[in-house]
Amino acid sequence: MWEFIQNQLLKMQFLSDIIEDILIGAGVDVGSRIGGSIHFWLYDTIKIFILLSVLIFTISIIESYFPPEKCRRIIGKFGGIGANTMAALLGTVTPFCSCSSIPVFIGFNNAGFPVGVTFSFLISSPLVDLGSLILLSSIFGVKTAAVYVISGVIIAVIGGTVIEKTGMEKYLEKPVDEQAAERAAAWENLQSHRVEYAKNVTLNTIKKLYVYIFIGVGVGAVIHNWIPQSFIEAVLGEKNIFSVVIAVLVGIPMYADIFGTIPVAEALYFKGVGLGTVLSFMMAVTALSLPSIIMLKQAVKPKLLKVFVLVVTVGIIFTGYMFNAFQGVFM
Repeated sequence: MWEFIQNQLLKMQFLSDIIEDILIGAGVDVGSRIGGSIHFWLYDTIKIFILLSVLIFTISIIESYFPPEKCRRIIGKFGGIGANTMAALLGTVTPFCSCSSIPVFIGFNNAGFPVGVTFSFLISSPLVDLGSLILLSSIFGVKTAAVYVISGVIIAVIGGTVIEKTGMEKYLEKPVDEQAAERAAAWENLQSHRVEYAKNVTLNTIKKLYVYIFIGVGVGAVIHNWIPQSFIEAVLGEKNIFSVVIAVLVGIPMYADIFGTIPVAEALYFKGVGLGTVLSFMMAVTALSLPSIIMLKQAVKPKLLKVFVLVVTVGIIFTGYMFNAFQGVFM
């Protein structure tokens, strides 16, 4: 039963078989580079859009029960590392990219939350969510996906704790949240319109992400069918002890949601790149993208921004090497 769920519901093997039969019927050689690329692009694109629609709709329904005021009340019941943990866990039920998380981070900041709590949320929100758990399960299996999510939460908790214990609160800016009143009114109207809200969030999210998904799947198709495995292994393979560091440094300047990075990660993994290297690349793209860092400059001073980037980078690199070391256990 679990094998059926893994292969047919999560990986959607039936969809791959249908697309392959259609392409063969149309005279396309799916064993060739061009045919293989077409099959990869069609299969992964359709699969991601189906999973994305179902997941974002479900997550949005869940998120509708956690308006900012309720989040504040929940977190306010805890102190110390417990508050950081709750903030990180709340971040997992928000389908935000890093840029979308920053206004919520500013709202928490203006509400007077400890700096460590706000950063635990900021790190966790784009890094891990229920969507990443399902999508990663469809490629790498449930065990790997679960450990990835747990690792992301741990990075968020430790990152927020380190930032708070090092006295970084004085380096916070206090920008005015001009849309706070509008969001509060929207949340008030949300309670009786959850399905409509979830539908709108799903459509808006797809509109924002479809370009990144198309590009991500396209890059994955190129890696999967056109770049020699020997080249990829030489740069990012297990024999290169700097592969995780290289993956993180390559990922930081990029910007994409986790849904756009998964096809690239999938192609790299099946080309022989270590699991930890692949996952650290995904983490760097989603949590430390250059656009989100630029946006974050409006809310924090340069010294705190540097500490944030350093702490998260170290956490991601450590996680990457851990996954590489214990890859046989996770897969």
